[in-house]
Amino acid sequence: MTLLNPDADDHSAELARARRRRNRAILTLLSGIVAALVLFEGFFILRDSQAPKLVTALFAMVWGGGGTAILYLIVNQLIEFTSSKWQKRLTPFLFVLPAIAFVVYFLALPAIRTFIASLFDRDGSSFVGLANYITVFTEPFMLVTFRNNVLWIVFGASFTIIFGLLVAALADRSKFENLAKAIIFMPMAISLVGAGVIWKFIYAVRDPSDVQIGLLNAIVVALGGEPQAWVAMLQPWNNLFLIVIVVWMQTGYAMVLFSAAIKSVPTDIIEAARVDGAGEFKIFFSIIIPSIMGTVVTVSATVIIFTLKIFDVVLVMTGGQFGTDVIATQFYNQYFVNRNAGLGSAIAIVLLLTVIPVMVYNLRQFNKRETL
Repeated sequence: MTLLNPDADDHSAELARARRRRNRAILTLLSGIVAALVLFEGFFILRDSQAPKLVTALFAMVWGGGGTAILYLIVNQLIEFTSSKWQKRLTPFLFVLPAIAFVVYFLALPAIRTFIASLFDRDGSSFVGLANYITVFTEPFMLVTFRNNVLWIVFGASFTIIFGLLVAALADRSKFENLAKAIIFMPMAISLVGAGVIWKFIYAVRDPSDVQIGLLNAIVVALGGEPQAWVAMLQPWNNLFLIVIVVWMQTGYAMVLFSAAIKSVPTDIIEAARVDGAGEFKIFFSIIIPSIMGTVVTVSATVIIFTLKIFDVVLVMTGGQFGTDVIATQFYNQYFVNRNAGLGSAIAIVLLLTVIPVMVYNLRQFNKRETL
C-alpha cells in the first residue's frame, strides 16, 4: 500500500506554479521586445510613407497611442511578476519612464549633439575646440546681441511684472474687474508672430509726402510732427519699441497670476491693518506684497526665461536689423542663414546655459512652496 506525502505534493505543486509563472514572465518579456520592435519599425514606415496624409495621420494615432498602451500593459505585467518589495520600487518608474525617455530623446540628446557641433567649424569638417565660444564672447555683433538681451530683461521683464501687479491690485478693487481683466488678458490670445504683424502696422512709416498708414506716425503727423522710423532710429533704444510688444502681451499673464494670489491674502489681516490706521500703500507693500512673494518670484522667473529666449517678435519686426538682434535671432541667422553650424551651435549652447540657472531657481522656489 502506497502512502501519500502531502508535503511532497505541495512542493511539486509549488514548483509547477513557479515554472508556469517563469514561463509567463519570459513570454511577457518576449512580447514586450516584439512590441517595442514593431513600434520602432512603425516610425520608419511613417517617415518613408507615400500614403495620403490623412491615412498617415490615422495610422500614426493608432500606432502611437495603441503601441504605447500595449507597452505599458506589458511592462506593468512584468513588474507584477516581481516581489511586492520590488513592485513598490518599480511601479513609480513605470509612470515616470515615458516622460524621462521623451526628455532624454528630445532635449538631452539634441543638447549633447549641439555641444559637439559647437566644437567644429562651420561645416563640421574640422575640430576647432572652443574657438566658436571665443567668437561668441568677443565679436562686436555678439556683444550687441548680449546688450539687447539685457535690455529685454531689465525693461521687458520689469515692466511686465510691475504692470501686471499694478493692474491686478487696481482691478481687484473695481466693480468692472472682469471687463478690465478680459481686456488686459486679450493680447495673450494672439501669437507672437501675429502680435509682431499688428505692431508692424502701428510702427509703419512712409515718406512724409505720403499718407501715413502707421497708427503712431499718423498721430505724430496729425500733431504737426514728422514721421519716424521707430524701430530703426535711436539705437539701441529702438529695442524698447519691440519690448513694448511683449509687455503688452505678457502683462495679462502676470495679472492673472497676481490677481489669484492677491485674492488668497486673508481679508481679516487687511481689515485689521486698516483699523490700526494703515494706509492703502502701506497695506500693499507691507502685507500684500510679502504674502504673495512666492508668486512674484515664480512669475518673475518665468517672464525672464521668456525674454531670454525671445525670437518671434524680433524676427517679424526687424529680422535682427538696426541693432535689434537677440541671442535667439543671432542663432537663427548664423545657423540657417549664414550656414555656420559651429558658431550657431555655440550660440544655442550659450542660450541654454543662460536659461538653466533661472529654471533651477524657479524649481527650487516651487519645492520650497510645496514644503511650507
